[in-house]
Amino acid sequence: MQRIMAMSAVRYDDLADWDPDRDLGAPGKFPFTRGIHDDMYRRRLWTMRQYAGFGTAVESNLRYRYLLEQGVTGLSVAFDLPTQMGYDSDHPLAAGEVGRVGVAIDSLDDMADLFDGIPLNQVTSSMTINATACILLALYVALARRRGVPASALGGTVQNDILKEYVARGTYIFPPRAALRIVTDIFAYCTKELPRWHAISVSGYHIREAGSTAAQEVAFTFANAISYVEAAMAEGLDVNQFGQRLSFFFAAHNNVLEEVAKFRAARRLWARLMRDRFSVTNPAAQHLRFHTQTAGSTLTAQQPDNNAVRVALQAIAAVLGGTQSLHCNGRDEALGLPTEDSARLALRTQQILASETGIANTVDPVAGSYAIEQRTSAIEAEARAMLATIDEQGGTLAAIEAGFVQREIHEAAYREQLAIDRGEQVVVGVNHFIDDSATAITGLRVDPAIEGAQIERVRRHRAHRDEARSRAALNTVGATARGKANLLPPIIDAVEAGSTVGEITDSLRAVFGEHREVGFE
Repeated sequence: MQRIMAMSAVRYDDLADWDPDRDLGAPGKFPFTRGIHDDMYRRRLWTMRQYAGFGTAVESNLRYRYLLEQGVTGLSVAFDLPTQMGYDSDHPLAAGEVGRVGVAIDSLDDMADLFDGIPLNQVTSSMTINATACILLALYVALARRRGVPASALGGTVQNDILKEYVARGTYIFPPRAALRIVTDIFAYCTKELPRWHAISVSGYHIREAGSTAAQEVAFTFANAISYVEAAMAEGLDVNQFGQRLSFFFAAHNNVLEEVAKFRAARRLWARLMRDRFSVTNPAAQHLRFHTQTAGSTLTAQQPDNNAVRVALQAIAAVLGGTQSLHCNGRDEALGLPTEDSARLALRTQQILASETGIANTVDPVAGSYAIEQRTSAIEAEARAMLATIDEQGGTLAAIEAGFVQREIHEAAYREQLAIDRGEQVVVGVNHFIDDSATAITGLRVDPAIEGAQIERVRRHRAHRDEARSRAALNTVGATARGKANLLPPIIDAVEAGSTVGEITDSLRAVFGEHREVGFE
């Protein structure tokens, strides 16, 4: 409440250090505060994605086809926890988690079912996968080969942002430095073989979901991105080339003005970092391209219909902030996976914004607003200060290994929760305007029998493959991991030989080991 009041009192005098030529500029021109394209949505709307995946590949495929029929313009794949952690569905540690929070993918056959009837050269696919990103990308490339689709026609992204897993989410496998090698191998492979593919989606979303502030979301996301750029450049990659295929992923929260300012500040700061820190001269490599998802952490189980309103306002903030693609959460996601009806309403939210509000007809319609410009500059300054602190500690890896980033996020989350508990930060239906008679919603429930079916499927897959070919391919993956050659070609060979996600991950585990969080060895 205090932040909103402060912004409401902003005057021209508060912009004394603000230079419209330097800090604002024209749309499509450095520093890209007003957008990375001169005509933004007037030329092309943002990509409407709906993050989806549950149960088996067959079930998720049905949801993807439904969403495409309803007007989705890009797919976004959610994988289950075992797939994210590199365990096959029949592994003991996968018990109870198969297909629960995403789709179970064990082999190339599963990937084929997941995209059955979906033209890979016409629909872009975003895959939220990190520690095993190289394997899931390999499966996608192998599937394209099987269908005769050239790699040059594939569009989409793998999240591939491993550093935030150590500070915000926890689905890491390998130690950070080994994980960075995999990230850069994906960069190199995509630069050479997949010209339309984004090799990474650096995620601030999970940092924000873990409890960070808006400025921390920008700063810690960019700290991770700086590490990826530095690692890629150290391997001899040209930042003016691979910089064009970097993408980002942010959250949109409830404070609309602050969120709009955050997106604009992030775009400006990234352009300046690329120019000033890395001497990037290619304007396309200075662009901040980002996907936005409405904030799952703001959804409430109490009065779940309210979530539809929250999502709409967050979507407005994302569009006013100039996002390149958007996912709207379902109103029932505080209770479970979204139902088909909830997913449709979430998509309709985007379609109404695009078609009925006129919001897409003007490029950066908030430009020049005292409150917006002041907050844009303030967030950029706050983020710069945090990046300087991380640099002083020896960089992102050192700051993560010392626990600095984790502590900053945890402290911010604690402060926010205290404000909610004290009623200083209003959450409608939770600490104010409580109504116990509000409508209840039952979310989607995954049939427990799915786990048994998937276990049988992966075991049947192993029984019918050429075991000698698979074993030889896995040995090559391990040998490559011990050397310096790019990991992607042998991993693609392995999935084509029938090796599973868990088996390939185990080959890498044998070389790289596993990360243990500080204090938990």
